[in-house]
Amino acid sequence: MDRLAALLAPIKADPASAAVLTDFDGTLSAIVDDPARARPVDGAVDALLELAARYKTVAVISGRPVSFLRTVLPESLELVGLYGLEWLRGGETADHPEAVPWRSVVGRATDAAIDELPDDVLVEPKGLSLTLHYRTAPEHEELVEKWAATRAAIDGLVVHGAKMSVELHPPVAIDKGTTVRALAAGLRAVCFVGDDVGDLPAFAALADLRATGVATASVAVRSAEVPPEVLAAGDVVVDSPAGAVDVLRSL
Repeated sequence: MDRLAALLAPIKADPASAAVLTDFDGTLSAIVDDPARARPVDGAVDALLELAARYKTVAVISGRPVSFLRTVLPESLELVGLYGLEWLRGGETADHPEAVPWRSVVGRATDAAIDELPDDVLVEPKGLSLTLHYRTAPEHEELVEKWAATRAAIDGLVVHGAKMSVELHPPVAIDKGTTVRALAAGLRAVCFVGDDVGDLPAFAALADLRATGVATASVAVRSAEVPPEVLAAGDVVVDSPAGAVDVLRSL
């Protein structure tokens, strides 16, 4: 039995006590220049729906807002937006209460970014957070990072790095690690599939859970842009979102 099969075996053995958790961008969808055009790759949605019929918990945990996720993924799934600041569960949406007062602050930062950054930097408003993309204008990387750091200091926001982008978040202690721990509470087995630095806390959470006796599998999805530390954090590495879908199908 290969390493992936061995890691997934205890998860498959007791679906009623297991969770299958996955990132979206770069994991279920290809990376694209315009984030609004990202869509799940072939087979991803069908695989998630089949899993949702068998497993205790199936969730997509993304840096995207729930308002986007629900346009490209079935609402019958559990959708977690902005790393855990937003949830769609049972058709009902909810914001993390500590983040709600920061919506207006993020809005002001968004307006400032639109006014002050070059036009070829894509400003992506997310309600409770803000992402500044320089994928199509890599020459602005240093400018965007400096602007984000300055704006964060002004507004009390927190800077997070991502693929060819910078994010500004409320100073709330929520990330994919805390979200994974919440979703895994009381379960015997958990799998997480991801591809970016924002997924590292999720991989770390699985390592902690494993130390307590929970069966876990961390799957890193390789592409040209994936940082080496993400690949190193995965128990196994698969190539591209198609490889991630293969993992879901094998479950």
